[in-house]
Amino acid sequence: MAISHWLLTSVLFLLPFLTPVSAQQQGCSVNNSKPKVYENNPPGYVVTTIHVEPGFTVMIDPTSPDVSFFTIQGSELQLNQGVDYEKETLLLVSLICWNAAGQSNSLEIVVNILNVNDNSPVFEETNLTKVVPEDTKLNATIVARQDLSTSDADLDIIFYELTTLVPDTDGYFAIKGFNNPEIYLQKALDYEKFNLTTLVLYARDRPVGSTDTTNTATATINIFIEQADTKPPWFLPCTFINMDKSICISSPYTGRVNISKMSTEPLILEPGPIYAIDPDYTLNEKIVYSIVGGDADKVFSVDADTGNLTMNKVATSLDSYLLQVMATQVNNKQKYSIVSVEIKVINRSDYLPYFESRIYNGTVFVGLAPRSFVFQAGNLSAPLMITAVDDDFPNKVNPNIEYYIKNSTDFIATKDGLILTNVMLQSLGTVTIEAVGKDKVSLQEASTVIVVEVILAAAVTSSDKIYTAQDMAILGGTLAALLLIVLVLLGVMIFKRYGKPVKYLIRRKFSKKMSGDYQNQSYMQDEHPEVSTKQHETSQNGSVQSMAHVLEQPSFSLPTSNTEEIDSLPKASIASTIIFDQEEKKEEVEEEIEHEKEVKSILKTDRCMADDGYKAVWFKTDVDPDAGGSVEVIEENAADSDDDSDQDLQKNEEKEEKEEEEEEEEAAEEEDYDKDNHHGRLGVSLPQRAHQSQLQK
Repeated sequence: MAISHWLLTSVLFLLPFLTPVSAQQQGCSVNNSKPKVYENNPPGYVVTTIHVEPGFTVMIDPTSPDVSFFTIQGSELQLNQGVDYEKETLLLVSLICWNAAGQSNSLEIVVNILNVNDNSPVFEETNLTKVVPEDTKLNATIVARQDLSTSDADLDIIFYELTTLVPDTDGYFAIKGFNNPEIYLQKALDYEKFNLTTLVLYARDRPVGSTDTTNTATATINIFIEQADTKPPWFLPCTFINMDKSICISSPYTGRVNISKMSTEPLILEPGPIYAIDPDYTLNEKIVYSIVGGDADKVFSVDADTGNLTMNKVATSLDSYLLQVMATQVNNKQKYSIVSVEIKVINRSDYLPYFESRIYNGTVFVGLAPRSFVFQAGNLSAPLMITAVDDDFPNKVNPNIEYYIKNSTDFIATKDGLILTNVMLQSLGTVTIEAVGKDKVSLQEASTVIVVEVILAAAVTSSDKIYTAQDMAILGGTLAALLLIVLVLLGVMIFKRYGKPVKYLIRRKFSKKMSGDYQNQSYMQDEHPEVSTKQHETSQNGSVQSMAHVLEQPSFSLPTSNTEEIDSLPKASIASTIIFDQEEKKEEVEEEIEHEKEVKSILKTDRCMADDGYKAVWFKTDVDPDAGGSVEVIEENAADSDDDSDQDLQKNEEKEEKEEEEEEEEAAEEEDYDKDNHHGRLGVSLPQRAHQSQLQK
């Protein structure tokens, strides 16, 4: 037992050394008995190298399982044909070695085939078609994952990408993920924007952007959008308010009826008859009409099928009706729209407007700027004007008529009937256009024909120059500006020349009206007989002093002869003359009559401040200096003056002093205003004591 164990151990120890000797005894060997080879290598590819001992011959065992894949060329084992990994992953081949002595042995070689990414993914269906309703909910599945499944012989992970071929349809559809090709709705559909699109689904065995060799497969998905009933009716005409034209706003309808007149025909409305459509036009659901407001008296009715508006009875007042008309889909009452219809009640029109001339002839020059006048034929200074008359008006002039050109865009008509060019006319010739005059209230129309001859612009003199509406507007604005400048300059000149005198006269007038002390005592006595004698005497005393003050006022000296002449005048005449001159200087621009009575106002209330022994004498304005009127001098200490009169007199003197100061200021201003007149009127200067002596006498 021990010997057997020892022998086994010795064999196992010597086996590595005995194997080469045995192989060498077999006569052939290879570098690698288990080589690895990539698939798709061409014929002649060297699998391994064979080493043959001298005297030995090597060949492929014809009974090898995969003998057809190999061949021996010299000392190389080569492929005889290409190998596909998807079909063969392992190849077995046996080599036989022998010599002339009859020794032979065999050598097994196992070839491992390596996979190469040489296959593209494959869709089960490469072309699909789907019909999607317009009102499909968001995130709804459009194409299931199993319909887009792919296979890859290389067993690679597949990466997907979805694109669209139709412009402006990107973003509506998407896939669940890079490795999940399920297609779902990402954005709400709108049949008005597009009704079909084509999607392309890419399947790749490498991620997008990989630098490795990538195999790709594609599948095409055709999507047809099916219109759904998603929009309410639209009244026509309407205006789209967004770029995708999904919302259209209609304008109100307007019409007219005559008061107390029944119309049996459908009413004529603007901009047209009541009409609504289903904007889901492939469905085109039936629409019915009804009046839902604004007609409490049931004056009007609307045809449910056509929308024609008719009258049930006459309108009895000139008030307007504002009707609310509803259009509803028959299949779905929740799909409706409402529009306003204004019916104006107007007075009855018995006559249609008409043009007195059936044809108007005009002339215009070629090459003129737009908005140039068309002139009357044969009279290039008179713009062409069309006029429609109406026998419903006494003078046949209907102010409600407006004009427009019906069949041409080269010309326009103003509201007043003037014909203007709308473009720059480029060619000569004759143009025939139709003009329409329309009554804005009754909607009645009249038409006429205008024949316009387009001629060359001949050289014209300045007198024959043709002015456009723009030229006239510029001229009017220029003249208005010049007139304003002239008025401003004229006002400045008047102010500089007459500003100071006017201010003085206004101040003088205001001062006279506001003063309560300038009263005509004679007038007061005539009007109020109950005035006491003492008050009258006090007033006379004040008059004496006033006259004395006038006589004492400084003035410009005159020659001695003039002084003597004045001294020779009667006393009353001198005083009157001086007083009148002073009054004429200060009140020549004032109105003298201020009372209803015919009594004249007094002259002055000035008094002499030099000597308190004298008081002013009051004169009426109608005193004649030549009449020689007498002057009454009242002593301040007269016996008939009682204490009360003295107190009143003292108050009057204080007021007169204040008034004297104001009058002196006014006199100074008057001297600046007219110094020459002042010299002429106040040229008499008498010594103060001479005046007092004359008054005492």
